[in-house]
Amino acid sequence: MKKILITGAFGQLGTSLCEVLSNKSILATGRVMTLTEKYHCMELDITNQENVKELIRNYKPDIIIHLAAMTDVDGCEKNPETAFEINVGATENLLKNFNGKFIYVSTDYVFDGEEGPYYEDDKVNPVSVYGRTKLYGENLVQESDLEWIILRSNIIFSYNDRTKASFVNWVVDSLKKKQMITVVNDQWNNPTWTNDLANVMSMMIEKNICGIYHYGGGDFLNRYEFAKMIASTFSLDRELIKPITTLELNWLAQRPLKSGLYTNKIELDLGIEPLPIQKALDKMVSLL
Repeated sequence: MKKILITGAFGQLGTSLCEVLSNKSILATGRVMTLTEKYHCMELDITNQENVKELIRNYKPDIIIHLAAMTDVDGCEKNPETAFEINVGATENLLKNFNGKFIYVSTDYVFDGEEGPYYEDDKVNPVSVYGRTKLYGENLVQESDLEWIILRSNIIFSYNDRTKASFVNWVVDSLKKKQMITVVNDQWNNPTWTNDLANVMSMMIEKNICGIYHYGGGDFLNRYEFAKMIASTFSLDRELIKPITTLELNWLAQRPLKSGLYTNKIELDLGIEPLPIQKALDKMVSLL
């Protein structure tokens, strides 16, 4: 059985991925460890080259799935050196100490959001520090001598009390408290359920494919529409959600507005169809 090392294993996507791969030989790593008896867990600071080197030498993974990243878009803009250290330097640490298959999870933020949705070979042009660091990471992967997959996704969502990064958590928790929220109506994507993405990643490993792939949900919609769908799915008051433009929010980092990812290539190579967003939300709620 192939040994799989997962970085960032205790975040939104990592939690789903470890569940999907729990019957395989996996080592889940992260800066803050969540204990479980289902698989092996270990604390790991991927920015520490010696720690990375020692772990890879001892564990001898066949596959590394690199999820760990600094994903706070405004935080990256405010602290570019930290963003580069985590998103670029740590990726380099892993690549230069490893000789198996490397799976790098990336983002639609490598595009500028002028003419989305995007195909895999469309021109990249990140407009934020976060997007640039993820693109640099992609370039390092492509320049390596390893077998690799770059898997770009967008608006990864789950309902999970172990992570603060979930858009769904924020919407549901706010509406449960009867708080009014404003959500942008000019950012377009095809949001991706973590369980769905984790299953796709498992299939990619099974079919042993390589290259750049895009995966996202089956519908393109704006964030405001998505928030209203979440409210309806959880039987909460949609009227508490008010639209706002990205410009009005005055965020530090620029965001790609017309974005999202076409999934034709991965559909063809894996023989799959992306989950419609409502179906993904319904499945997510049925598992709670």
